[in-house]
Amino acid sequence: MLKTILFDLDGTLLPIDTDRFVHDYMKELAAYAGHLVPPSTLVEQVMASTYQMIKNTDPALTNAQVFAADFFAKVAKTEAELMPVFDAFYRERFPQLQAACPGLPGLARDVVQTAVDKGYEIVLATNPLFPRAAIAERMRWIGVQDMPWRLVTTYEEMHACKPQRAYYQEVLQKIGRGPGECLMVGNDVEEDGVAESLGVGLYFVTDHLINRSGKELPPDRMGTLAEFLKRLQTGLQ
Repeated sequence: MLKTILFDLDGTLLPIDTDRFVHDYMKELAAYAGHLVPPSTLVEQVMASTYQMIKNTDPALTNAQVFAADFFAKVAKTEAELMPVFDAFYRERFPQLQAACPGLPGLARDVVQTAVDKGYEIVLATNPLFPRAAIAERMRWIGVQDMPWRLVTTYEEMHACKPQRAYYQEVLQKIGRGPGECLMVGNDVEEDGVAESLGVGLYFVTDHLINRSGKELPPDRMGTLAEFLKRLQTGLQ
């Protein structure tokens, strides 16, 4: 019996082109912290250290710890030197990236509210590559920050990332649900689709679908976010 809906954020509830958003994000971060680390070095190392997070599945290390261990030594700066600047960036500059996401707030709140009204537990199963502040800001853009989320996956708390199976295993463990009790709603066939290998149901949102391998998707498990809302309203099968 379906009890919990796991929602991806970027490209699913938040209507963005992920590649463009990451480009704008890195550009703004490099400009903001460029007085401490050369911009090109900063961007290159953020991406490299993010890749280390994606590869990691050590349950003893949070994603934030993996990132920090790789990043700060490579840029020859301490956490004490850079973290206050990064924290200020997320307060002062990151909110301006909303301009890269046209059409907000969109359908997201209606979808999430309908899920809650139908009695489903909700989880924001966003890839935990970002700090809590960045995820909370993007939740505000689509008006879902005050919804009764059972769990929001952030890099401070999670120990794996998509597309690792360990990410979904940790989500299930944290919420105390079996795979058959959950539905993953996402837009990335690789990153979100791996949940199926654990027995989690899938629905792919096609507005900003990412299907790198060109995998053929079952028509009854895909559609626009507006179509998913209709399915919620009429009853998920």
